[in-house]
Amino acid sequence: MGAMIDYDLQLTGNPDADRLLSTNPLALVMGSLLDQQVPMESAFAGPQKLYERIGSLEAETIAAYDPDEFLAVFRQSPAVHRFPGSMAQRVQNLASVIVDEWAGKAERLWTEDDPTGAEVLKRLKKLPGFGEQKAKVFLALLGKQCGFTGEGWQDAAEPYGDEAVMLSIADVTSPETLQQVRDNKKAAKAKQK
Repeated sequence: MGAMIDYDLQLTGNPDADRLLSTNPLALVMGSLLDQQVPMESAFAGPQKLYERIGSLEAETIAAYDPDEFLAVFRQSPAVHRFPGSMAQRVQNLASVIVDEWAGKAERLWTEDDPTGAEVLKRLKKLPGFGEQKAKVFLALLGKQCGFTGEGWQDAAEPYGDEAVMLSIADVTSPETLQQVRDNKKAAKAKQK
């Protein structure tokens, strides 16, 4: 896989999926992309399913994959995502951007030129499928669990960068914290109604 990171993430409850997320930057970015309209742990387990099915999780391989065949891989049971058509296309678009703009290395988003938190947030928001909230959550994950120390990352990731909150995948370090985050999300949705 050629990754240059090695974290100890516990996001999915699946040791193989967590190991892939911990060692492959593209898997981590891809898991974040998939994190919509499905349980967090299912989204972040998606890259492991892809890896098992195509034998690679390199941006170049995914970007060059035949779109119809890639969709078939996404649909294979159990599906990589609840919406395989749109998400397969988004993952390929993401991989293409990583190839074209970051030389195929997703970690360059947060390592190239020693960026500040605000700069990483700006870079993330340019990725397909990454809006403001997803970019902030991912930045918080980098800062809280992946050793990113770029100046101002906590402010840029507000409110997810705050150490005292349990709001997102950035705060998941065990089955217990996953449940705590899930409960807090549910309470926030109920409060909005």
